[in-house]
Amino acid sequence: MAREQGRKLIAQNKKARHDYAIEDTFEAGLVLQGTEVKSLRMGRASLVDGFVDIDRGEAWLHGVHIPEYSQGTWTNHAARRKRKLLLNRIEIDKIERRISDKGLTVIPLSLYFLDGRAKVEIGLAKGKKSWDKRNTIAERTAQREVEQAVGRRMKGMRD
Repeated sequence: MAREQGRKLIAQNKKARHDYAIEDTFEAGLVLQGTEVKSLRMGRASLVDGFVDIDRGEAWLHGVHIPEYSQGTWTNHAARRKRKLLLNRIEIDKIERRISDKGLTVIPLSLYFLDGRAKVEIGLAKGKKSWDKRNTIAERTAQREVEQAVGRRMKGMRD
C-alpha cells in the first residue's frame, strides 16, 4: 500500500482566530489509540472546547472531541480523553515560560494528517476583548473596500 503524501485537513478551530489573538504557532504530534486514528480518517473531530496544559514537563491536549469509531468493539476510546502531545523539550519550555510570564493560553487551531501522521497545530493565544473583535472586523471591511476600489479603478470603472 502506498504511503500518504501531503496534508489532509481533518478539523479546524475557526472561532479561535476570532476570539483570540494568535502570537505564535507550533506543530505537534499526537499519541492516539487505533480507533481514534480510524475515526480521524473518517474526518470526524471537534476542536471547539480544546486547550493545552503543561504538566510535569509534558504537553497534554484536553477537551478535543474525537467521536468513537462506529465499527469499534470493546477497544473503543473515550471521546474526550486527554491526549499527549509530542513536542521537543525546547518547545515545551518555551511554551511554559510564555504562559507563565504573559498570561497567554494554548489552544488547538487545526488537526490534520501530514504524510500519514496525525498532527495538531497549537497556538499561543491572548484573549480578545469585544472592542478588539469589532476593531478587527472594521479593519477587514476597510481593507476589502480598498481592494474593491482598486479593482474598479484598474478596470476603468468609476467609484
